[in-house]
Amino acid sequence: MFKNDFLELLKKVGSGSHTSKPLTRSEAKLATKLMLLQEATPAQIGAFMIAHRIKRPTAMELAGMLDAYDEFSPQLNQNNFSFEYPITILGNPYDGRSRTAPVTPITALLLATAGIPVIMHGGDYMPTKYGLPLVEIWQGLGVDFSSLSLENIQDLLKKIRIGFIYTKKLFPIGNSLIPYREQIGKRPPFATLELIWNPISDNKAFQYTGFVHPPTETLFREVLKLRNVNYYTTIKGLEGSCDLSLSRTAIIGIGKPDGFERLLVNPIHYGLGKSDPSLESKSKLIENLQDVIQGKNGELMNSAIFNGGFYLWRCGICDNLEKGLTTAEVMLTQGKVSETLDHLSNLTRNLAGKSI
Repeated sequence: MFKNDFLELLKKVGSGSHTSKPLTRSEAKLATKLMLLQEATPAQIGAFMIAHRIKRPTAMELAGMLDAYDEFSPQLNQNNFSFEYPITILGNPYDGRSRTAPVTPITALLLATAGIPVIMHGGDYMPTKYGLPLVEIWQGLGVDFSSLSLENIQDLLKKIRIGFIYTKKLFPIGNSLIPYREQIGKRPPFATLELIWNPISDNKAFQYTGFVHPPTETLFREVLKLRNVNYYTTIKGLEGSCDLSLSRTAIIGIGKPDGFERLLVNPIHYGLGKSDPSLESKSKLIENLQDVIQGKNGELMNSAIFNGGFYLWRCGICDNLEKGLTTAEVMLTQGKVSETLDHLSNLTRNLAGKSI
């Protein structure tokens, strides 16, 4: 029965450019549910992904797919926390970075040090890009999220204000769809979905999501509106991440209950504009990140200050960007971020030992 249900949905999206039709929200939820539970056959799942890729997903379809994620994915209950600030979600591409050096972990550490709770999510090396994933960068910094339970993550969030949903462990049925990405040779709609997935049990978290192409940002705005997400920020970031570039003006969108605001930020105006550091190797990146965390003026310092300052401002710690940049630099050079990393590393080791 389920296979026949899925077959009808597949026919609807895969019948060709002239006769295919978008799924309703409830149909998209059902299709995603049948794929997550492997009720659809492997051939049907692959066909759906490539057909949907060719057709291009609608906002209504992505909203329905996220509805299914809400039902089957791990969810942190915000009622268990009593933070002064909303939880910030940093949505980055799961297939990682391959050209530019990421500073997302430093941004997260800066925010946590300032009292802003931060959640990230992702998995291992992933097709089709196979870029360096965040979980391995954290491991290089001495923080291993890979063996932690959802309760462990909640504990980290309470104590250190940083958490990471490692999907291979905490969302295995979602992770089971990853091989199809390699087999179809293209990013399926799930790759878009991951950028705006909210692993918090309500809509009170503040979402940041990276994008590359302007139509993707428009799609995000429509999906988040359908999902009743009132506060979010879109960033035309490095390789689709939440990292702002030093080599060009940052294009940022700010979603609020009363509308949408466009913000342009040029790093040159703050004495930080230059080329973006390249990603030479994982070992070199870890070394450079450690230098910045230790307060050394390494090649990633400007990127860390620009990104950290922006997020400290947008998350409400600082009144303006200039103050955010100054605060980020002080926190790095005075060792405050290094202390946070040490606490996080020690606590994750202790929690990992208890989980065994």
